[in-house]
Amino acid sequence: MFITGAFVNHSCWKEWIIFFESKGYKTVAPPWPHKNESSDVLRQTHPNSKIAKIRLNNLLDYYIEIIEKLPEKPILIGHSYGGLLTQLLIQKDLGYAGICIHPFPPGKMLYFNFSFYKIILYFSDCFISKQKTYLLSLKNWKHFFSNQMSFEEQKDSYEKLVIPESKLVLGDIFSKSANINFKNKHNPILFLASFDDHFIPSAIIYSNFKKYKNIHSITCYKEFRDTNHLVLVHRNWKTVAEFIANWLEKIA
Repeated sequence: MFITGAFVNHSCWKEWIIFFESKGYKTVAPPWPHKNESSDVLRQTHPNSKIAKIRLNNLLDYYIEIIEKLPEKPILIGHSYGGLLTQLLIQKDLGYAGICIHPFPPGKMLYFNFSFYKIILYFSDCFISKQKTYLLSLKNWKHFFSNQMSFEEQKDSYEKLVIPESKLVLGDIFSKSANINFKNKHNPILFLASFDDHFIPSAIIYSNFKKYKNIHSITCYKEFRDTNHLVLVHRNWKTVAEFIANWLEKIA
């Protein structure tokens, strides 16, 4: 199961679905509630009052309901905010394994990462109504998500992927709902980071990985170079996907 992050359309998994299905996996990439439209259509609805009401607990309940209908525990592959959701679902023992690609940090870790803390507060637009969605500008997209890409690639990916986001769901990463008990036993988790990610630096993700303390559980970390936060559609995406596939074979 592919779990999409904030700000982007679930179509970001298109090539990943083809890749993993070619290796024999059955896949699903459900969009977040109220986001089952093209990016262009969703941007035309901004500010979208339904998306604006999405909360972290809504997303957890939504994915739990989907998982409980599956014939077996899925492998969870989450990107960005979806990486945090993956951690929270693994904590609930709802995944065979979890792959967290450039994940948002859990709640209690945020206060020790002031630069990321500032970014989230900025994206949450504290001085503008929480009943309205937030839409990333092309300028922020270029800096935080699609650095290391040509301007044409940045503009094309912006038009294809960027959608309105809930400010409430961003603020919820500071809540108790986003906390992880790092001492508990858990199914295997793999953290992936990039030295060149301008949005969620590898140091934050490495700190997240190091927080896990259960010696009876598998917790792994891998850092790539020349990969931005938009790793799912970046030129090196297949290298990352191959690494995940090989890791899954090893833990199996």
